[in-house]
Amino acid sequence: MTALTNINLTNINLTKINISNIKNTGIQRGNNNNECNIKHIKGACISHASRGFTLIELMIVVAVIGILATVAYPNYQRYIVKSKRTDMMSEMHNIASEIQSRKLAQGKYSNELATGLAGDYPRQGSLYTVTITPAPLTAKWKITATPKAGLQMVADGALSLDYQGIKCRATLCGSSNEWNQ
Repeated sequence: MTALTNINLTNINLTKINISNIKNTGIQRGNNNNECNIKHIKGACISHASRGFTLIELMIVVAVIGILATVAYPNYQRYIVKSKRTDMMSEMHNIASEIQSRKLAQGKYSNELATGLAGDYPRQGSLYTVTITPAPLTAKWKITATPKAGLQMVADGALSLDYQGIKCRATLCGSSNEWNQ
């Protein structure tokens, strides 16, 4: 292994430094004049790889993250509202199925069919108040989920499902996915 001689590092004259040691410490071999080919900080040679980040570079990264967050957060909020709306509509379909199965078991519509089905939904962290109309229950029933005041779903509007399978969100109604647009 070859050795370098007479490298001056911070005013200390070093002789016979092994090249393998130089590579491990980040000190690079100089040109023919035995100069340190790397930036000097307070008299020491360091490699470019160990400099770190400047404040400008960090501020650029923070700005990019901020821009991405301003785009992503509203989309995330819309996704959350849409998923909670879908969950509530699914729950309303479960209530409708329960009304129909109770009707088949009893043979007629009565107020007993809706017992325990109305109230706050979802059961944990309720966002909607569910009502079943008319009272007394007839063959032309309607399930309505009204968002609770002061919660995330208020701006989304009331959801409804009727005996014909027509689903509504505020004024937008249909039998397909119109309510979830």
